[in-house]
Amino acid sequence: MLCTRKQEEARCSQGAHWSRVVWRNTTHWWWMRTHQTDGRRCLFRLLLLSGSTADHFVHLPFLVPSPCCLLFLLKTMEDVFKVTETTQARPPLLERQVRQRPSTVSLLKSNLKKGMTCSVPRVRSTLTGFFPVVGWLPKYKLREYVWGDVMSGLIVGIILVPQAIAYCLLAGVEPIYGLYTSFYANIIYFLMGTSRHVSVGIFSLMSLMVGQVVYREVFLAGFDLSEDSKAPGPDVFNGSMGVNLTAGVHTVELMGLQCGKECYAISIAASVTFLAGVYQFMMAVFRLGFVSVYLSAPMLDGFATGASFTILTVQAKYLLGLKIPRYQGYGTVVVTWFNIFSNIHKTNLCDLITSVICIFILVGAKEIQERYKDRIKIPLPTELVVVAGATLASHFGEFNSHYGSSVSGHIPTGFIPPQVPSFSLMPRVALDAIPLAVISFAFTVSLSEMFAKKNGYTVRPNQEMLAISFCNIIPSFFHCFTTSAALAKTMVKDSTGCQTQVSSLISALVVLLVLLFFAPFFYALQKCVLACIIIVSLRGALRKFKDVPAKWRSSRGDAIVWLVAMSCTALISVELGLLVGVVFSMMCIIYETQKPKVSLMGRANDSDLYEDVDEYKDLLPPLGVQVFRFQAPLYYANKDSFLKSLYKAVGVEPFLEVTRRSKAERKAKDMFLKEAKANRDKTNGEVVIGLVQRELEFHTIVLDCSAIPFIDSAGLAAFKGLVKEYKEIGVSLLLASCNTSVIDTLRKGRFFGKDDKDMSSSLFHTVHTAVLYANSRKLLSNSAIKDDA
Repeated sequence: MLCTRKQEEARCSQGAHWSRVVWRNTTHWWWMRTHQTDGRRCLFRLLLLSGSTADHFVHLPFLVPSPCCLLFLLKTMEDVFKVTETTQARPPLLERQVRQRPSTVSLLKSNLKKGMTCSVPRVRSTLTGFFPVVGWLPKYKLREYVWGDVMSGLIVGIILVPQAIAYCLLAGVEPIYGLYTSFYANIIYFLMGTSRHVSVGIFSLMSLMVGQVVYREVFLAGFDLSEDSKAPGPDVFNGSMGVNLTAGVHTVELMGLQCGKECYAISIAASVTFLAGVYQFMMAVFRLGFVSVYLSAPMLDGFATGASFTILTVQAKYLLGLKIPRYQGYGTVVVTWFNIFSNIHKTNLCDLITSVICIFILVGAKEIQERYKDRIKIPLPTELVVVAGATLASHFGEFNSHYGSSVSGHIPTGFIPPQVPSFSLMPRVALDAIPLAVISFAFTVSLSEMFAKKNGYTVRPNQEMLAISFCNIIPSFFHCFTTSAALAKTMVKDSTGCQTQVSSLISALVVLLVLLFFAPFFYALQKCVLACIIIVSLRGALRKFKDVPAKWRSSRGDAIVWLVAMSCTALISVELGLLVGVVFSMMCIIYETQKPKVSLMGRANDSDLYEDVDEYKDLLPPLGVQVFRFQAPLYYANKDSFLKSLYKAVGVEPFLEVTRRSKAERKAKDMFLKEAKANRDKTNGEVVIGLVQRELEFHTIVLDCSAIPFIDSAGLAAFKGLVKEYKEIGVSLLLASCNTSVIDTLRKGRFFGKDDKDMSSSLFHTVHTAVLYANSRKLLSNSAIKDDA
């Protein structure tokens, strides 16, 4: 009489024990629970485990099932096969999408067709994109915006006038050209800019870099660099003074005309500005704005601080009234201070007293403004007050004639006719224009995005690059020099209620009034006053020195980059400081990828979460499996570091392990042969080989690839080599948590074999899945070995 499953379980509930039947040539292991009843073994339960293959049927121990057990066995096997077929037919958990990329020819055709299409909406869109003012000006909310724009425009214009005159000292050109530059840059950015708050115009750093080029070329052309147009005295150290300067008026021929010192200086400035604008335009056309990502924030801060220290050094001689030429060459800061102290006995007391008074007033006003910024909503026009007061004092006190104080001189009114930049000078300044172009657009784009984010709107970086390029190209025809967005004036605009770029138009009108009517009144303005304005404006950059300890605590790498960029800029030169800063910051990133953090992973309790055993408590490494994480891209520069760190972490280097085993086998075999020879035993020495095989603490290495963003061919070769090497010592290598980029590279390199046949057994979505698979495979392997034995 046949019995049901419950009846059979009831009959077999006493004296049961486990044995196993393996049905080979399938992918199933059948476990049965049996007991002894009347000399027979009866089936109690079947459990399916997948993951092994075999080729024949084995029963352990010998089974003598009852008829009910046979029928139950057949029925259960049939049910399990149905479940298995259903499981195998189930789609995978994650399935990659098939992406069909259009061919290059069809893509070019579609782009050309789209680009050549002409319609009224397209013309309107192109015009609005190139001149954003066409889009927002018709929508201008007059009652809501006009008061803030007018106020911010007037205040920035009042600040801009004295700064435009002062920064010409840095650029090495006459004050009138600073006013021209401020006027044209504001007009052009009003038409083409997408930021509502950025103030584009003269910037101290750009003026310094332009001045470096101007003074170098003016000196090489044979002009005298001294303030009073006399040859420098013997007590002035200048290593580049090997050229004999002609006495009297010296001119050079430029574009068919005789050009003096000031004419030649502005021609150099206009040429380098034109090239900088062309470079920026090309970068915008070819979408090369990504270059700015290599200018890290610590590097830019260090570069700006070092340049500020250089500016302070260059302007220090004006504070003392010393008439010494500007040094040309590396180490400007050191040599200039040496020249200043060598000529300290020539200090002009009138300039020194004026400088002390002006700095005291300017710094005091800035401190009051910062302390009571919540109450004082409008910035104090301290610079304009100081300029006006100092000009009146110098004019009525006749400081120039009585005390020999240097003054700005005649500033003409009106505009000079436009002129094409000298193409004959451009080859000499082509390289100098590159850092100007990069720094100019980097500051402009970063400031635009920063204030756009602060005020809740968006900007177009590529259009910003176009705007700043035309702010340099077009003004270069009108005797202007390189411009950029300025942080200080932009912050003033933002704090005084600026809403749109109409404020830039108002600032340009203020500069225009000075150009047309008030410029000659600045004739008696002392240069020391202008130097004071420049130096006080550097307070923000020089205060960065106080942030060094905080930078060091938060990130030593960033602090080192800041120190290197600042030191090289201040002690060597501005251009080399920028280059060294960029290269050093990139080397730091490369070093981080060459020496990344590596870790062995452990499991958190009974969860499927694995983390660094050195960073978290109570983590247990999985039994027989080493989980290794490498937190960096795997490429040619760090593949050796990856291999060394893996060998060190798991404690087994395959090559050394194979060598050690070979030596041990040879030694054991020799010893056995000696013993056999002594005992006249003819047993084959190969019997002892198994005795020297060291059992490793792990059988599988799982590589957690979640922190590897990409691998190259060298990384792929490293993976292949690891699989081959560890296989020789009986250790498997599994990959887990790979992103699609890594998987595609592995598949293209046939890491998983032909047609990816080994992909399902080598690649897993999670670390836990890989660990479970490794342990189950090891268990089945051990069981198969016992069966064969």
